[in-house]
Amino acid sequence: MQTNTTPDTPEDYCGTTYAAKLLGLSVGTIQTLVEKNELQAWKTQGGHRRISMPSIREYQRKHNMLTIPNEPRDNRLRVLLVEDDAVTREMLRGYCNRSSMPVDCTAMSSGLEALIDISSIKPDVLITDLDMPGVDGFELLRTLRQNQQFNRMTTLVLSALTPEEVEAKGGLPEGTIFMAKPINMDWFNGFFTAFLAGRYIELHTQDNNKTAAAQA
Repeated sequence: MQTNTTPDTPEDYCGTTYAAKLLGLSVGTIQTLVEKNELQAWKTQGGHRRISMPSIREYQRKHNMLTIPNEPRDNRLRVLLVEDDAVTREMLRGYCNRSSMPVDCTAMSSGLEALIDISSIKPDVLITDLDMPGVDGFELLRTLRQNQQFNRMTTLVLSALTPEEVEAKGGLPEGTIFMAKPINMDWFNGFFTAFLAGRYIELHTQDNNKTAAAQA
């Protein structure tokens, strides 16, 4: 159903790409469900469709699908990949999907898509290109930097730009990891291996602290 009502918070909606991932359907099918009033949606002034998250949950319940986790974290590492080049995007998404590591990768082709859905995805790691049409990686990172919700998110930038060209365009936020294209997949694999090891230690330490506090 197409409505004119805008939700109060970004967590109340998502874009068609993420809706398709959540329901295991194609983007075209999501659009059809909206037209058939099985999903609630509206369009921004720029013409971009946003899907109601409550209507997605209701669709899942109605069709006995797995529901969206209520917890902001599960055991898998949440990765948001933003890359306009289809070959690179599918290569990296394929790596994550085939990997034995606990990684859940959502891939998008534009910075605008990412801005629409990132509050719903709540990624642990953002991987983004810089030189993209429309909302590029620089604008994406500048926008996210203004939101404290993403302060703990790790950001990995993939770009064919030289460090000098990156600085000329305003540079990158402090703490951003930069990797030059073409992508070194051995380095990419090592990045995730090290990140997951650090995350395991952090979570294990938190669990031990909770246990100790409960026994005190």
